[in-house]
Amino acid sequence: MSSQLSGVLTALASPFASDGQIDEKTLRRLVDRSIDGGVDGVVACGSTGEFAAMSGAERRQVVETVIDQVAGRVPVIAQTGAVSTREAVELSRHAQAAGASVLMVVAPYYEPLTLDETLRYLRTVADAVDIPIMLYNLPAATGVNLSPETVGQLAREVENIQYIKDTSADMAQAGQLIHRYGDVISTFIGWDSLLLQAISEGAAGVMAGTANVMPAELVSIHRALRDGDLARAQAEWARIYPLMDAIMSAPFIPAVKAALYAAGFPVGEPREPLLGLDAATTARISSLIETLPQLSASR
Repeated sequence: MSSQLSGVLTALASPFASDGQIDEKTLRRLVDRSIDGGVDGVVACGSTGEFAAMSGAERRQVVETVIDQVAGRVPVIAQTGAVSTREAVELSRHAQAAGASVLMVVAPYYEPLTLDETLRYLRTVADAVDIPIMLYNLPAATGVNLSPETVGQLAREVENIQYIKDTSADMAQAGQLIHRYGDVISTFIGWDSLLLQAISEGAAGVMAGTANVMPAELVSIHRALRDGDLARAQAEWARIYPLMDAIMSAPFIPAVKAALYAAGFPVGEPREPLLGLDAATTARISSLIETLPQLSASR
């Protein structure tokens, strides 16, 4: 399936000021950091962006700010899923009107739904807008795993369901999406440490929170794989993997923010109830950042 959306997409972190409010100025700088690093798109209000801890008004604010700062340079993917179908539809219509390129829709994440309920929700949201939809398969949070068969069926039935972000961390499932259903849907992998495997397998791209920290490095690996230079991709991956592993092995949102701070790009603390990292993990991430001086915020 040919698709306009591909490559490395940054799941943007959400900067918070000392008073707990969204720090728009820093968010704009964070958008530029990713675009300057060469990413192929940015994601507003994804899981890394702490959308579940925001009000509806704040989610709209973030989406509008990101779209304004991007100014057409790369596609903007807005995550508009919500606990209720009504709110998801409202957020989706707002994001479309604001200028989002694609809507990413996670299933409701509090009350575990049946598969039929999940599919009705996804179809309703997709039918409410005219722009492409990216399904967000996040079974750890939603309690429902969208199987490759289900995804393929949805993509054939609903014209604007064109992408899936699979965050199951199951490469066997991802392989089925890529090889069995690649004619109807493009697969993005939402597990950062699987980048090398996913692109080698034929995924359309990756959506990575770590791209906030090391955008150019992930882009370079993606480009090497796309160009068939596996040796260069493996060498570059080996260089950044210790930092990738440290971030992925820690509570993810606080780890991304700690890594940005260590790189000289403070974005504030996570919004409670999330807390910052413990001192030992913070020190480990900071020491690994020091081994990669190119990650400095001056880029």
